[in-house]
Amino acid sequence: MTRWLRRVGYALLAIAIAVTAAAAIYDGVSAGGVPARSVYAGPYAEVDGRALAYRRWGTHGTPIVLIGGFLEASDVWRDVGPLLARSHRVYALDLPPFGYSERRGPYTLETWLDEVEGFERALGIVRPTLVGHSLGAAVVVGEALRRPRALRGIVLLDGDAIRSGSAPSWVASLAVDPYFTAAYRILTSWNWLFARVLKGVYGANGPPLDAAELDRWERPFRVAGTADAFKQMLPLGIQGYELGDLRRVHGVRVVVAWGAHDTTDSVASGRASAAALRAPFVVLPRAAHLSMLVDPAGVARAVETVAGAQ
Repeated sequence: MTRWLRRVGYALLAIAIAVTAAAAIYDGVSAGGVPARSVYAGPYAEVDGRALAYRRWGTHGTPIVLIGGFLEASDVWRDVGPLLARSHRVYALDLPPFGYSERRGPYTLETWLDEVEGFERALGIVRPTLVGHSLGAAVVVGEALRRPRALRGIVLLDGDAIRSGSAPSWVASLAVDPYFTAAYRILTSWNWLFARVLKGVYGANGPPLDAAELDRWERPFRVAGTADAFKQMLPLGIQGYELGDLRRVHGVRVVVAWGAHDTTDSVASGRASAAALRAPFVVLPRAAHLSMLVDPAGVARAVETVAGAQ
C-alpha cells in the first residue's frame, strides 16, 4: 500500500509539473494584450489621468449618456444611438475595464461614478439623461442618489441595480499564473463559447452570430490589462445597492425597461426595482437581456419618455 501511494503521489506531481509547464509555455507563445488604441481608434476622453473610450451621435438637443453593463463595449448602443440622435446629443461610454477604456483600477462602483461625472465635465455635458444597462443600472442609480439636481432623468435597462454576493474568498486564490492567464486567453478566443453565451443573452430574436459579430465581443478582451482587471474584480461580486436605497431616489424622472425574455436578470427583479423607484415599468416584448440590440426602437422610445420630456 505504501509503495502504491508513493507511485500515485509521483504521478500526481508529474501531472502538476506538466500542466504548469504547458501553461507557462502557452502564456509565452500566445498573444498577450495589445494597446486599446490599436484595436479602437477612438474617440477617447481623458478623465483623472485615464483614457475613457466612447462613441457619439447627434449634434443638437438635450444630452443622453449610455452606460453598458458587464463585458459590454459602447458598441452595443450602435443601433440605439442613431435613433436617439435625431433629437439629442448622445454619448456611449466604455465603463472600465470593459470595452476600450484604459485598464487602471480600482474597478468599484464609487470609481465608476467619479468617472461618469468626470466624463461629463470633460465633454461639457450638462444635465444629461443617464441610461444604464445591466450592471450600468447601478451606476445611474448611484448618480441619482449623489446628484439628482444635476440629472434630467435615469433609465434602468435590464438591470435592477441590486448588489449580489461576491465570490468566495478561495475563488480569488485560484486566479494564479500561469494557469489563470492561459485559461483566460483560451476562453476569450473560443468562438463556440461566445456563441453559446450570446445566444442566451440575445434570445430568439437576436442578430446572426457570424464571425463579425463574435469578433465585436472578443476584441475588447485582447486589450492589455484586461485579465488583471478581472482578477481585481473577482472579490467584489456584482456591485450595486439594496432595494431600500432605491426608495431614496427623489427629484429625477425614472423609467425601468426590460426584455420580456430576459433570463439573465429576471423580469420580477425589474418590477421590484421599478416599484421601489416609483417608476413606470416598460416591457419590451421581443427582447431578452441585450434589448438594445434586439429592439433598439423600443429601447429608444423608453429613453425618450425621460429624455424627451420637458
